Amino acid sequence: MTTPSAEYVGYVLEHLQSIAPAQTSRFFGGVGISNGFVQFAMMMGNSLYFVVDEDSRKKYEQAGMQPFSYLTKKGRVQVRRYFEVPEEVLTDSEQLRHWANEAMIVADKTKKPNKP
Repeated sequence: MTTPSAEYVGYVLEHLQSIAPAQTSRFFGGVGISNGFVQFAMMMGNSLYFVVDEDSRKKYEQAGMQPFSYLTKKGRVQVRRYFEVPEEVLTDSEQLRHWANEAMIVADKTKKPNKP
């Protein structure tokens, strides 16, 4: 998996900033995107992925989107917590607002508690 281009990171952040302040951090080979203390998205290659749960995943699957996956020596591993965001959502500010807000809510309610 390749690191997202600086142009793509800027493009995504520009669109997300209108919804909520977003911070980025290194996340494995890509970029994690968080709102406050909760990571709700990531970019790998030039693809944006949002956190999903059992309910929200259906919408991504209906749009023909795939979960984040990577290749290991034993085969392909799917990370079904993150699904790729359709390009038409990223370019439509109203849809993006709805999908990003949903991802933030899912990420917050499914985050693992900090260990003391």
